[in-house]
Amino acid sequence: MISNLSAPERILVMPNTELPKAIALSEEISQYLAQKHINHRVYFYQYEHLMPAPDLLGWDVILTVGGDGTLLRVGHLCVPLGLPLLGIQAGRLGFLSELSETTWQEGLEQLLAGQYHLEERLTLGAELVRQGEPTQKWDVINEVVVSRGHIVRPIEIRVDLNEGYMTSYIADGLIISTATGSTAYALAVGGPILPPELRNMLVLPIAPHLSLDRAVVLAEGAEVTLRAQCDHEAVLSVDGMGPVALKPTDFVHIAANPNSLRMVRFGEPNYFYRRLAAMMQNNPILKQNNYD
Repeated sequence: MISNLSAPERILVMPNTELPKAIALSEEISQYLAQKHINHRVYFYQYEHLMPAPDLLGWDVILTVGGDGTLLRVGHLCVPLGLPLLGIQAGRLGFLSELSETTWQEGLEQLLAGQYHLEERLTLGAELVRQGEPTQKWDVINEVVVSRGHIVRPIEIRVDLNEGYMTSYIADGLIISTATGSTAYALAVGGPILPPELRNMLVLPIAPHLSLDRAVVLAEGAEVTLRAQCDHEAVLSVDGMGPVALKPTDFVHIAANPNSLRMVRFGEPNYFYRRLAAMMQNNPILKQNNYD
C-alpha cells in the first residue's frame, strides 16, 4: 500500500555510534542525499552519554542506522514531536527496521518521490506515583516491566484496571506491552504476537507461580495500575532502560499515549508477517555469533 505523501526536504540521519558498519553506511547515505541536493545532516548521537537530547524540530524525517535498539532510543525522541521514523538495519536484530544495507537506496528513492505510507503505532504513557505524586514519566514504545530485583524470589504484583481490581500475580515480574513490544521481551517469555496496528495492551507474567499463567489482551482504552507487594526489592523498567527501585507504597499507572510512533513503510500490509516468519526461521543473532 503506497500513498502519495509529501517528499521530505530535510532529513536527519542518526547512526548507532557503537557500530562501525552503521557509521560507514551513514556516510554512504549522506553522499547519496548530497547528490540529490537534499538538506540533511548526520548526527552522531550517543543516547546514553550526551545530554540534552538533540533538537529535532524542523526535520521532516529521522533515519536511524543500526538495530532495533537504536530505533527505540531515537523513537523516544520522535514520539512527542510526531516525527516520522525510518529504520535502516545495520545491527544484529531488525524487527522494526524497514530497510537494510542492500535496500536503503531503493527505499530512499521511494521516500524522496513521496511513495510511502506512515504506520501509526500505539505507544503508552507510564508514570511512577510516590506518596500520591507523579515522580517520573515515560513514553513507552515496547513495554513496562515490574519485576523482582537482584534477589531470586518471586514478588506479588496487584493489577487494577479502570474498572477496578483485576488479579494479583505471584511471579518474577509482569510485562505490560504494546503490539510493537509483542515481538520483544513479551515474545521471549511466550506471549502472543500482535499485529502492529492493534491499539491494545498485553498483560503477561514472567515465570508465574500458582497464578494466572496466560497472556491477557486488554480492550483499547484500558488503563492499568501496578503495585508490587513484597518484603524485598522490586524494580520498574521501561523499554529496557535502567531499573528504578520501587518503594512499598509506590504504584505505576499506564494508559494509552495520545502520541503514536510514526514509522515510514513502503511495502504491503502483510510485510509484518513475512518479516516475522523470516526472523523466526533464520535468527540473525545466532548467525552472527556462529551458533548452529
